[in-house]
Amino acid sequence: MNDRTTSDWRRAPSEPVAHGDRTGSVKAFVAHRNLLFTVAYEMLGSAADAEDILQETWLRWVGVDLDTVRDQRAYLVRITTRQALSHLRTLGRRKESYVGPWLPEPLLTSPDVADDVELADSVSMAMLLVLETLTPTERAVFVLREVFDLGYDEIAEAVGKSPAAVRQIAHRARAHVAARRPRRVTSAAENRRTVEAFQRAVETGDLQSLLDILAPDVVLLTDGGGVVQAALAPVVGADQVAHVLGRIAAALSLQPTQVNGDPALIVRQNGEIDTVVAMRIDDGLVTGLYAVRNPEKLSHLERETTLRR
Repeated sequence: MNDRTTSDWRRAPSEPVAHGDRTGSVKAFVAHRNLLFTVAYEMLGSAADAEDILQETWLRWVGVDLDTVRDQRAYLVRITTRQALSHLRTLGRRKESYVGPWLPEPLLTSPDVADDVELADSVSMAMLLVLETLTPTERAVFVLREVFDLGYDEIAEAVGKSPAAVRQIAHRARAHVAARRPRRVTSAAENRRTVEAFQRAVETGDLQSLLDILAPDVVLLTDGGGVVQAALAPVVGADQVAHVLGRIAAALSLQPTQVNGDPALIVRQNGEIDTVVAMRIDDGLVTGLYAVRNPEKLSHLERETTLRR
């Protein structure tokens, strides 16, 4: 976050301040802040970058004459989307030089996110990785249409395209995602049982119990960002994944939680967060493990992040 705007930004998302005609701007921004963060996060996969986008949105919004704004929510979403689109193109170039697999920045989410099936699906690690395969404009259109149900006219204004072009982009993006969309066919109760069994197997080093709950084609992705040790390529197959998990030291503590609406384990060493492992579970088997170890991506795991559609 830029120092030059910190004081102004810190005041914006909190209680409205009486600065003449800024009061209305602050109230509107605070009312929609969680929605704007969710839009930016789903487009970027980074909470830190999403916060930066909100800062830019605020700086532009505070200078807008509210008398000229018909729909404040749509206007704010438009500003956020344009800023996120610009940032997404820069982020893409950064990812090209990233060391090892890149994973989204995990967010500690409340149970109500998991209860909202559509929201949980859209922010899951698996889905965010699918969205990474879209072009920036396709991703923006898909997120705004499929997740937030914005009209084609509104989306067209946000991405600088005609409504007809947006319809075509939406159709193309929808088909692309549908071909790669992860399944969700496990109940919350079954998820809990699988996570508990997974945790016991890892903590006790019970290889057979671990193999019993790993799908044969399970994939483990580890993101160390070149900062900490991590596998530089996906680990594929139950035997290989179980071998890697078997190296987890008994001194590490495992804490069940919810990350991005999915079941997860926070791994602590000496009381400090070392890794977060988000889990994709299908039919009671673990089919995907997303282990984020890059310290720069672990700052949002000490408190819940509020997401809204």
